[in-house]
Amino acid sequence: MISLLNALPGAAAQGLIWGIMAIGVYLTYRILDIADLSVDGTFCTGGAVCIMMMLSGHNVWVSMLAAFLAGMAAGLVTGLFHTFMGIPAILAGILTMLGLYSVNLKIMGKSNQAINVDKFDLLVSLRFIKGVAFYKNTIFIVAIIILVVVALLYWFFGTELGSSLRATGCNPQMSRAQGINTDFCRVLGLMLSNGLVAFSGALLCQYQGFADINMGRGSIVIGLAAVIIGDSLFKFLHWNFGLRLIGVALGSIVYYLVMQVVIWLGVDTDLLKLLSAVLVAVFLAIPTWKKRYFSRHSAVKGGKN
Repeated sequence: MISLLNALPGAAAQGLIWGIMAIGVYLTYRILDIADLSVDGTFCTGGAVCIMMMLSGHNVWVSMLAAFLAGMAAGLVTGLFHTFMGIPAILAGILTMLGLYSVNLKIMGKSNQAINVDKFDLLVSLRFIKGVAFYKNTIFIVAIIILVVVALLYWFFGTELGSSLRATGCNPQMSRAQGINTDFCRVLGLMLSNGLVAFSGALLCQYQGFADINMGRGSIVIGLAAVIIGDSLFKFLHWNFGLRLIGVALGSIVYYLVMQVVIWLGVDTDLLKLLSAVLVAVFLAIPTWKKRYFSRHSAVKGGKN
């Protein structure tokens, strides 16, 4: 039990970092109604760009900005595949993800690149979980970043352009009838989403001390898990868009805490991906199960009356 308690702060920190990625997935999955699989490649792109920029002597903030812009560029490619070339969104994401594997290899020069916290001024690190001042603590720093991201997104989606983007995901036909350029909104949404995913990857590579070509594999599953868990467990936050985004980040924390408990119970780590898939499938099925159960229960109750 002591080992589990000691591991929970690290799991919470990692959950917060992935929470930024989950917010990016939320933008496409919930707002645009697009399952964007390019995030598996974009996540690694953010880490690769950040690591190489820092190894070249650039400031950590400049490196993270470059990672964000690289993610937006990847989202632009996916958006153009989908809108300009007419490729279905899910296939467009797969094509971008496939191409980014080679791009990421070229960026790093090899399959992985390490960065030492003792030699570089990193924003977050696994070493900054315990025994450091609160303003250097990884959990505190990432929590502040999430609040800033949520505040900016809350402001943006309250603007005319942000409202157009939300309308595009809600009803594209009606949006076009109102004069909204739905193709532009889809591309912009994909760019914002992938920018946040890459930004999350930039934070994770600092946290773990390296960037790896496979670090983004399966990230779409983690993002969807965080979104579904957040929607299911934190429904009381749904009355406000900004609070919904916070709920998604909290869902990511819950996901990693559950994974930490599973590891502590001694489950084979080779099965973690399978458990993640099962977890997402169960949470996705809950609304359907509720509908079937309550509709059947109501029908039986009405028949008795």
